[in-house]
Amino acid sequence: MTTLNRRAMLAGAAAVPVIGTARAQKRDPRELRFISAVGLTVLDPIWTASLVTLNHAYHVYDTLYGIGQDLTPRPQMVAGHTVSDDGREWRFTLRDGLWFHDGTPVLARDCVASIKRWARRDSFGQLVGEVLEGIDAPDDRSFRFKLKKPFPHLLVALSRVGALACFVMPERLATTDAYTAVKDATGSGPYRFLPDEFNAGSRAAYARFDKYVPRAEKAERTAGGKIAHFERVTWYTMPDSATAANAMQSGEMDWWEYTPADLHELLRKAKGITVQAKDPYNWYGIARFNLTQAPFNNKKLRRAVLAAVNQEDFMRAGFGDDQEVWRTCRAMIPCGIPDSDEIGQADMPALPIAAARKLVAESGYNGERTVVIAPVDYPQLGAFGTVMADLLKRLGMNVDFQPMDWGTMIQRITSREPVEKGGWSMFHTSGSKVSMINPALNMYVRGQGAKGWTGWYDKPEIEALTQQWLDSPAEGSSRDLFTRFQRVLFEDPPLVPLGQYGVFTVRRNDITGILDGSASYPWNVRRT
Repeated sequence: MTTLNRRAMLAGAAAVPVIGTARAQKRDPRELRFISAVGLTVLDPIWTASLVTLNHAYHVYDTLYGIGQDLTPRPQMVAGHTVSDDGREWRFTLRDGLWFHDGTPVLARDCVASIKRWARRDSFGQLVGEVLEGIDAPDDRSFRFKLKKPFPHLLVALSRVGALACFVMPERLATTDAYTAVKDATGSGPYRFLPDEFNAGSRAAYARFDKYVPRAEKAERTAGGKIAHFERVTWYTMPDSATAANAMQSGEMDWWEYTPADLHELLRKAKGITVQAKDPYNWYGIARFNLTQAPFNNKKLRRAVLAAVNQEDFMRAGFGDDQEVWRTCRAMIPCGIPDSDEIGQADMPALPIAAARKLVAESGYNGERTVVIAPVDYPQLGAFGTVMADLLKRLGMNVDFQPMDWGTMIQRITSREPVEKGGWSMFHTSGSKVSMINPALNMYVRGQGAKGWTGWYDKPEIEALTQQWLDSPAEGSSRDLFTRFQRVLFEDPPLVPLGQYGVFTVRRNDITGILDGSASYPWNVRRT
């Protein structure tokens, strides 16, 4: 739907009755009705880096460590830990009162199996695995890491947020191969998943887990007391923004995860609802190359595309002219991260089309079909794909633009087939700033090749710099190392940074307690 049509429909909302309004007025106040940005299709947060699966995972799973507002690790399922004098053995003790939704207690062996599975998929976890001599559970309450050498940043790994966080599953599920999706969402978090009510892509439901014991500390991001104030949380998917806006205004829905920027002005004027900013500039737009096949196995072509991109075109297409919402950032590590500088101006000069076409021609590009994909049910990502496809066409490339829904895209990007057999050349997504705060966490630019994130960037220099950071003390400046890291990435780019933007969420005025963070956390949220 165009901006104009959305505005027109909203302007007439008072004259158009919203289906379900009467039911909404009578519904149980103990239920939270949530409009998810896209439909949930995959339940396993270790198998996919999808944000909607991450949102789901924070309802049903818990983590060993979380992070507070200061972004430092804090114990969550763990009561505490000790480290040997030589730094090679870490021992962790679980806190009391941990239960899985199937009625079994959380045991140390569940944690061991979960860590092993996570470490196979996550880029930071793989680094832990490289120095791991062994991990075991001496008893039901404790588990230990035995390391080949000290690993000062182990807690940072275990507390990671964003894609592929270290969620704990029962051992019977965590022993599933890391490259096979688990379909049983049994966790130990504050809400239970209700599989009988799951309609993939459109609806999901959760019930409060009565045996969950929150920590005593104040809730901050993924740390502290995860108190479930609602008996039930129900997710709905509403691809049409005007329908979602009307449902919020009527009171049929309580919380809308993400709102298009062009609706903010109208929604701020609506009665009974609040537009709330979450983590300004936290999200980092990404156009990811498939580096394993033509045309983007050609470094010169990737650099030509990088030089042609004007981030303002992408940000304005996704968010309009309101720079409260977005900013440009020509960097491979997002702006605002300590020790990271915006150093990509020379590599991203937003060349005129004629000059950029010349670079494309000089790269040796030979007219190969270029399949560009983007999820239209995330409006900003769909806009990024549309702008990129148009730019590549103007650069003289043979572009096949294929918009699709998010669930289809995350399945598609796992394919390593050529484009003639359903493969892809470039896709569009975003990552949270807090998931990129150091080289080890930042799976988007790791150079792990076949073991790494989709697109399969193979860059030993990046892995060497990552290891150098891992071996450095937890305190001290990383500015020089981060600069060298970025220079390698601009010289041989795995992606195109498209700019940074913030998320605005909409809630009914009686809904409070929504926390900052890269996901939509269900705890601490209440009806006043």
